[in-house]
Amino acid sequence: MPEEKKLLEMSGVHKRFPGVYALKDVTFDLNAGEVHALLGENGAGKSTLIKILGGIYTIDEGDIIINGVNTPINSVSDAQRNHISIIHQELSQVPHMTIAENIFLGKEIKGRFFTVRRGEMNKKAQQLLAAYDFHIPSDTPLASLTLAQRQMIEIIKAVSFNARILVMDEPTSSLSDKEVEFLFRTIRRLRAEGVGIIYISHRLSELFEISDRVTVLRDGAVIGTRNTRQVQQSELISMMVGRPLTNYYTRTYQEKRGEEVLRLQNVSSGELVRDVSFSVYKGEILGLAGLIGAGRTEICRTIFGLDPLLSGEIYVNGEQVKIASADDAMRLGIGLVPEDRKREGIFGIKDVSFNITLTVLREIFQGPKINRGYEHKVVDEHIQGLSIKTPSPQQLVSNLSGGNQQKVVIARWLATQPKILMLDEPTRGVDVGAKAEIYAIMNELARRGVAVIMVSSELPEVINMSDRVLVIGGGTVRGDLDRHEVTQEKIMTYATEGM
Repeated sequence: MPEEKKLLEMSGVHKRFPGVYALKDVTFDLNAGEVHALLGENGAGKSTLIKILGGIYTIDEGDIIINGVNTPINSVSDAQRNHISIIHQELSQVPHMTIAENIFLGKEIKGRFFTVRRGEMNKKAQQLLAAYDFHIPSDTPLASLTLAQRQMIEIIKAVSFNARILVMDEPTSSLSDKEVEFLFRTIRRLRAEGVGIIYISHRLSELFEISDRVTVLRDGAVIGTRNTRQVQQSELISMMVGRPLTNYYTRTYQEKRGEEVLRLQNVSSGELVRDVSFSVYKGEILGLAGLIGAGRTEICRTIFGLDPLLSGEIYVNGEQVKIASADDAMRLGIGLVPEDRKREGIFGIKDVSFNITLTVLREIFQGPKINRGYEHKVVDEHIQGLSIKTPSPQQLVSNLSGGNQQKVVIARWLATQPKILMLDEPTRGVDVGAKAEIYAIMNELARRGVAVIMVSSELPEVINMSDRVLVIGGGTVRGDLDRHEVTQEKIMTYATEGM
């Protein structure tokens, strides 16, 4: 690591919103050639802090010092002038444009009469890509790239314009292990070049691999900063949640297998699901493991009627059923919490009450009358039962933390009293405290006899929370492992079979 040079100091930072004290006297610093992780539960203040740094929010009190100079940042352009770049979890790119056009977006190379010099842009973009061992033609449409590749384009774009302070917000949330390693190689290279990186992630194991220091926020205040090599994971968790949080993966309700509630027999749909057969039982948590693109999400979509069944049969409670739509699935007592809550789960411009009751509108709207009593009962019951932190049921869901947004989506399906509930990446992008609460919800559902199907890319999660694990690969079931025999090694052996 190069000799320490202070790139950034944020001192005595305060930020208030109506009714919310988001940041309280926060102090944070970043050295050149350092990866400084920012850790905290959803709502702890991490996003507010980096939005101040990026010029999206203005500071109420405090100082921002860059390279030893007190530097007000009142706009995004102020941040860019000071070589600060933020790579958000939801990438701000234009998919129908090429790689080169995205890299030079807003900074196009122009010739006479303000015409865009695409040839020169493509050539320079290709040189940048080659410098980072990214061997894809620069005139390739961005839409044809994987999420990991698109993320690399965003990093290359940032460093190509001489970003010296780079913020990465949950950069690995949708990446495979191989893609994560490629990202980490790039981060190590940037660190060696003296770039300072602020790294935000809920995956604690990553922080120990890639970061030099960790600062923990809780309730808008700094709890402490630790050298990564000198701190235990358990201490970081205690700093985050204010108490020790041990064994939060534990599956707390296990008994003899109940009766079969769902069976797939030689099911095929689309291009990613082929000849899939398995059963799920009452009170069971069935984990679906596998690599990204293995077909796990597509299996859930087929069961829920979102992808058409091309061949095979689906049985619910021993009877063959036809599921041609989500309405058909819901009538059979099937629910689906989708993988991408931002795009497919929440209605951000609507309030908590609307989002929770969306699946029970038939019960609320009884002819010309609205059953407000039932509506309030459902909403209050699930806000309290799932410990959803919201000022009121009328709060916009977009204003809630990621963990609370996820609990709102789960509440929507619990309102239907499902017999089968599919949870696709239920803890992606949520903090350890919210994870523990979601695991408790899953345990309670299983105790009530609900059959739970959980898709997860986090192997410790799927191993510890599942009664049984199906390993999916190439769109079919490659392994069926009981909880007593499942290991990470066995999952990966089946998942990579034939690769």
